[in-house]
Amino acid sequence: MSLDPGLGVVAIGRNEGERLRRCLQSVLPQVARVVYVDSGSTDGSAAMARGLGAEVVDLDLSQPFTAARARNAGLARLLALQPGLERVQFVDGDCEVVDGWLAAATAFLAQRPEVGVVCGRRRERHPERSVYNRLCDAEWNTPVGEARACGGDAMMRVAALQAVGGYREDLIAGEEPELCVRLRAAGWRVWRLDHEMTLHDAAMTRFGQWWRRTQRGGHAFAEGSALHGAPPERHWVRETRSGLAWGLWLPLAILLLALAVSPWALVLFAVYPLQVLRLSRRGQGLAHALFLVLGKFPEALGQLNYWWRRLTHGQRRLIEYK
Repeated sequence: MSLDPGLGVVAIGRNEGERLRRCLQSVLPQVARVVYVDSGSTDGSAAMARGLGAEVVDLDLSQPFTAARARNAGLARLLALQPGLERVQFVDGDCEVVDGWLAAATAFLAQRPEVGVVCGRRRERHPERSVYNRLCDAEWNTPVGEARACGGDAMMRVAALQAVGGYREDLIAGEEPELCVRLRAAGWRVWRLDHEMTLHDAAMTRFGQWWRRTQRGGHAFAEGSALHGAPPERHWVRETRSGLAWGLWLPLAILLLALAVSPWALVLFAVYPLQVLRLSRRGQGLAHALFLVLGKFPEALGQLNYWWRRLTHGQRRLIEYK
């Protein structure tokens, strides 16, 4: 089979084990070059990737790990190996690329030169194993058509990435939407196809994992709105305000009212179950609505974490849930 010299794959990961094996095996037969960027794995992931035939980049341990830094490093190695590269498929190491996706995305980009990023449907591999996995699967069911952002799995034009300087490496979360803000500002378009793209293995079975993942989302909201919250973009301003309102200011106001006026003010906390019922009646489903409301608390904590580190110039660390 003749492989497309204009397409390469960058996979990133840390201690993904068999998930990484599935990821690499799903793309190695389809492209000329696959680069795997390892962020300090201790489970033999890098050696396994080399054994499968992938080019491996070991990130420098002296610098903080971020997914953005890993993707930039992977693209740089791809370009060194394959100077004529036109398109790159980014994929997280816990995802498996579905048969047919690379061809479909390539064909779409060939037809639409103004599109710089194309993504499809990412699905959770085992949604039946936990409510948290099901929440992930619902989160990734985004509208088809022109989009404002993509996730970690997407095919991008190399020219578009180079035009905006690639990923912003200091972001510990939310790096893909931030990149898409800059791409759209430069005149590129982002598109979501009605096509299966990847199978993701969140392996999220504990409440603590969901809490930390949602806290990371709050951190991303705060930093994204700080970077691009001004008009006309207003990037993640609504999400930031919602997280702070429901997860910090409202409960704090109720508690202060109870202390200053009357303990009966605590009945105002009934607004939270009422909000759950309201969202569930709008088609969210009871479990989904419950976690949407509950998630405002870790989101607010994530935002506070971002601002505290910014004010104190503290070191940024990844907020990992696995």
